[in-house]
Amino acid sequence: MPLDFTAIDFETANNHAASACSVGLVKVRDGKVVDTAGWLIRPPFGYDDFSEWNTRIHGIVASDVADAALWSDQLPDLLAFADGDDLVAHNAGFDMGVIKAACTASLLDIPSFRYACTLQLARKTYTLDSYRLPVAAMAAGFEDFNHHDAIADAEACAAIMIHASKRHEASDLDQLAEVSGIRINSIGSVAEAVAASA
Repeated sequence: MPLDFTAIDFETANNHAASACSVGLVKVRDGKVVDTAGWLIRPPFGYDDFSEWNTRIHGIVASDVADAALWSDQLPDLLAFADGDDLVAHNAGFDMGVIKAACTASLLDIPSFRYACTLQLARKTYTLDSYRLPVAAMAAGFEDFNHHDAIADAEACAAIMIHASKRHEASDLDQLAEVSGIRINSIGSVAEAVAASA
C-alpha cells in the first residue's frame, strides 16, 4: 500500500470547536502532494462570533465569511476532496473535534474517518525543543510558511508525515503507525464500531 492520505487543518472563529471558519486540505498520493484546496466557512448559527484572540491568530473576521457557505453546505465538498482517505492533522484531536462539533451543531451525522496525528508522530521521530507545527515542519525540511493559514498548515502537516515515513522507512500509514508507535484513531461510525467491539 502506498502512502496515501489527506492532510487537514481548521481555523476557528472562537474557542468553541464548532466555530470552523476556514479549512485547508492537501491530498497526498504515494508520498507526494497531488492537490490542495481550502475555503472560508461561515460557522454554524450560535457559534459564529469571532473572538479578538482567534482573529489575532489567523486574521479572519466575521465580514470575511459573511458570503461563505455554511458548514452544512460545504461539508460535501470536504468529503469529496478527502474521498475516503485517512486524515492527517497536527494535534489531530483538535481538528477531528471541529468536524464532530460542527456537524453536531449543524444537526448532521458525523462522517467516518480514520486519522493520525503528526504532533504525536513528530514526538516519535524528532528530538526538538518544541513540537509546535512550525518547529516540527522545519525538522521535516518545510520552512517559511504562513502559519495559521489553513492550507499552509495542512501543507506543513503533510510534509511532516511524508518526511517521517521516509525516516521510519514505512510505505503506508498503517506501517508508519506501527513502527513509530503512534495510534490511528477514528471518528464517526468507524469509531462506534471500534468501541462496540472493544
